[in-house]
Amino acid sequence: MAENSCELNGSGGSVCRRCAAAPVSKWVRLNVGGTCFLTTRQTLCRDPKSFLYRLCQADPDLDSDKDETGAYLIDRDPTYFGPVLNYLRHGKLVINKDLAEEGVLEEAEFYNITSLIKLVKDRIRERDSKTSQVPVKHVYRVLQCQEEELTQMVSTMSDGWKFEQLVSIGSSYNYGNEDQAEFLCVVSKELHNTPYGTTSEPSEKAKILQERGSRM
Repeated sequence: MAENSCELNGSGGSVCRRCAAAPVSKWVRLNVGGTCFLTTRQTLCRDPKSFLYRLCQADPDLDSDKDETGAYLIDRDPTYFGPVLNYLRHGKLVINKDLAEEGVLEEAEFYNITSLIKLVKDRIRERDSKTSQVPVKHVYRVLQCQEEELTQMVSTMSDGWKFEQLVSIGSSYNYGNEDQAEFLCVVSKELHNTPYGTTSEPSEKAKILQERGSRM
C-alpha cells in the first residue's frame, strides 16, 4: 500500500512527490463507463481533495475495483469525463458545442474538483445572463387618418400598441365647410415571440416617415 501512496510536495501541493519521482509507474488506466482513458498520476493528483487523487494514492477507504487490464472501474458517463480530464491536464475548460455545461458540472461535483466546479458554474451564469439580455424587438405600423379621427384612433388603439410618431402628409381637402388635413400615425408594439421568417424591424417606409416627422 505504501508503494502506491502519493505525497504532496512543498510547492503548493499540486503534484505528488512520489508520482514525479517514479516515472515507471506514472501511467494510470481508467475505465469510465466502458471507455478506457490513459493518463498520468501527476494529472490525477492536481486536486488533493478530489476523488481521482484518492484513487491515485489507493485510498483504503475508497472502493475501487479494476477490470481485467488493471484499469480502475468508474461507473460514470465517459462523454462528460473527457472535459474533466482535459481540465486536469491543462487547466482550461473546453466543452464541445454538443455537450451541456450542466453535464460537465455533474461530473465535476462527483469527482469533487472544486476549481472546476466554480469555473463551470461561472460559465453557466454567463450563458444564462446572455440569454436573458436578448433585446426587445418591435413591430411597426403606419396608419393613415383624418384630423377629426386622430383622438378616436389614439384612444382606441389595441392593448400593447404605443403611439410613436405623427406625420402630416401636407395635403388638405374640403369636407363640408371645413378643411380637413390628413396624417400618418406610426405605432409600435413589443414582439415577444417572433415567428420564423417574420421581421420585427421598422419598414423602410416607417423609417422615412419618422425621419420626415422629426424634421417638421
